[in-house]
Amino acid sequence: MASDDALLVVDVSGTVLEWTEEAEEWFGRAASDAVGRPACELFPAIARSATGGSRSDGTEAGGLLVRPMLRPDGSQAWGVYRAASGDGEGALGKALLRALFTQSPVGMHVLDPDLRILRVNTAAHGISGIPAGRLVGRRLADAFRFTSPDTTAAMVRSVLATGEPAIDRLVGAHPPADPDREHLYEVSVLPLHASDGEVLGVASAVVDVTEREHARSRTQIRNAVREEVGRTLEMDATCADLVRVLVPVFADAAEVHLLDPVIRGDEPPSAPVASDVPLRRMAFASAESPSGGLERELFHFPAALSQSLVDLRPHLIVHGPDLGAGPAGTHSAVITPLTLRGGVLGTLSIHRSAGRAVFEQEDLDLALELAGRTALHIDNSRRYTREHTIALTLQRHLLPQGPPRLVAVETAHFHEPGAAGGGWFDVIPLSGARVAFTVGRVSGEGIQATTAMGQIRTAIHTLSSLDLECDELLARLNDTVARLAAERSALDHDGHPPREETLTAGCVYGIYDPLSLSCSIALAGHPPPLLAHPDGTTSVPDLSRAPPLGTGTDGAVFAASGLDLSEGSVIALHTDVFLPSDDPDAAARGQELREVLANPGRSMKTLCAEAVRKAAPEGHDADAILLLVRAQALDADRVATWDLPVEPAAVAGARAWVRRRLAGWSLDALTFGTELIVSELATNAIRYGTPPLRLRLIDGPTLTCEVSDSSLVAPHLRHARTTDEGGRGLFICAELAHRWGARFTNEGKTIWTEQEMPQAAAAAPTA
Repeated sequence: MASDDALLVVDVSGTVLEWTEEAEEWFGRAASDAVGRPACELFPAIARSATGGSRSDGTEAGGLLVRPMLRPDGSQAWGVYRAASGDGEGALGKALLRALFTQSPVGMHVLDPDLRILRVNTAAHGISGIPAGRLVGRRLADAFRFTSPDTTAAMVRSVLATGEPAIDRLVGAHPPADPDREHLYEVSVLPLHASDGEVLGVASAVVDVTEREHARSRTQIRNAVREEVGRTLEMDATCADLVRVLVPVFADAAEVHLLDPVIRGDEPPSAPVASDVPLRRMAFASAESPSGGLERELFHFPAALSQSLVDLRPHLIVHGPDLGAGPAGTHSAVITPLTLRGGVLGTLSIHRSAGRAVFEQEDLDLALELAGRTALHIDNSRRYTREHTIALTLQRHLLPQGPPRLVAVETAHFHEPGAAGGGWFDVIPLSGARVAFTVGRVSGEGIQATTAMGQIRTAIHTLSSLDLECDELLARLNDTVARLAAERSALDHDGHPPREETLTAGCVYGIYDPLSLSCSIALAGHPPPLLAHPDGTTSVPDLSRAPPLGTGTDGAVFAASGLDLSEGSVIALHTDVFLPSDDPDAAARGQELREVLANPGRSMKTLCAEAVRKAAPEGHDADAILLLVRAQALDADRVATWDLPVEPAAVAGARAWVRRRLAGWSLDALTFGTELIVSELATNAIRYGTPPLRLRLIDGPTLTCEVSDSSLVAPHLRHARTTDEGGRGLFICAELAHRWGARFTNEGKTIWTEQEMPQAAAAAPTA
């Protein structure tokens, strides 16, 4: 029934909501003076003033009728309508009061200034459980044992003192009819004024909203879990967020236990779970300690906890023996299994103590719903943990397990894997006692980033074995990254069409030559290194930069920059995560790193540890890598050079020179093989090369033999037939040497071989 036909509308608490123009004319009172006022106060005043009003006789419009109605928003109210006959305003007041005290579902109480009940309606008996005759004369606090009686009394006395109503206040109480359970009431307290404005007492409208508030609280908890739990892929954080949301709003204590295989990232076991599978507490919170503890201590759970892991059903325990494992004073608990797709992840336990209502069936249903949502987040964390563990294990096997044997450099490194992974570092021995070093990071995360890193690192090793210059190596590596991205895009994605995959990498690659104390470095989307000089100064060299590998077109141009170093200089290479440019603290940490590296007297291990302690980042997602390389000069007595005459007889002289040098280095065991290698290389250089010719021996981790000439024609290894008179030179060298190769410079080419040192010679001190 629409309110348009009514003269006025009164809500269930007795407050005037609508006052039409017809009501203004009928009662001689404006809407602004009527709307919002209590009807029990308003109509007696109108009755007393009606005798002098414009409608004092009340006979022209007939009587009034009070009937229940529904407002457009669905709420219940009372409508006042014209009747065929009646006494006007007096009939209205009587009819309205009769409806409020006999038909209203809202408990009505009229109290005197001492807060004693003077009158109640029929609904008050239903709410309090005390007969109306026994309510009259009692104090309000005796009819309803309020949870906070002082606060409730202060609210009523404030209405008496100020004359201002208190509307829709939420009050807790334990009514005599249900003393063990707290009920929630929505209370409105309205002042009752005399004609002179004196407050005669108050009228209270009381509605039991326990179920409504509990439903609202459950909805709020659902929303809080939806918003707060599962924001990260960290299992500890997910469990801690859940108990933080539940305590103290829903429970006095909460704890989450997970099975050990789930924590490790393994597949969750199916029910029933064997009793020997460890269960560890991942998160705990109580009203006394809301933050909870995240220790993964072993927990000997009660029967209900173990039973839920067997039957996968929630258990509601009230005043049971299984509550001994909960917090002190616990009177009820809900034990809910955390399950997903038939796998068992763990349990959620929530407890309530004295002073709160025991858990009900609706709470059990809510706990089961929250456990299901949380189980999904925990399983996502488990899957991530498994993939992250696999990626880290793979990365550890793909990165160098120890420093190589080097003669002219000292190295130390720091590598802290991040969630994304994909970082690499390496120190690669090259021919001629040179050393290559590289640091980089692949875009993306997880196993894909780690496998891409392994492929790129393998490509770097392969390309460095060709003795390429830094810029040329990065150019070829850029092509390799582009091909890897294309291959990844062409993979079958579960039957879906191929999609474009992005694969980029930042990289720094450098080569240090200890004979010339020079260094060549090329960058591709990577921060430049930091140089620490022996005199205690530090600098960041101005190097040519290029975009990250994989972002440019095929044939992208990369440039190398040359640096002249002093013996004892330290080159510090790092990923962008170690000193990120967007970090406000990066400048300060960079300065601390400079101060640490400016002390050249410490060992590399100590230097690296101190640099990490002062400058390493915290809470990073990608790999943080620091690689320190200290440049040393090769001792002059470990290098021997001889200008080779361009005549066939010079080969015999070269063999004699080699015998003398190896004898001086106590490497007689290598004399025979080295003479054959020098004979073949010198013969090829004299016959096919271009002067000047030079022969060089280097006593390092391996014995290096080099023959250089000015020709750019590369030799090729051939497998000669039995009838061929030549073509076996490089084949003999390859059989005698551990490694061999050719490198090209602007001055020509160098053919080199490396022979492993004999064990006795390697153990003896160098002469």
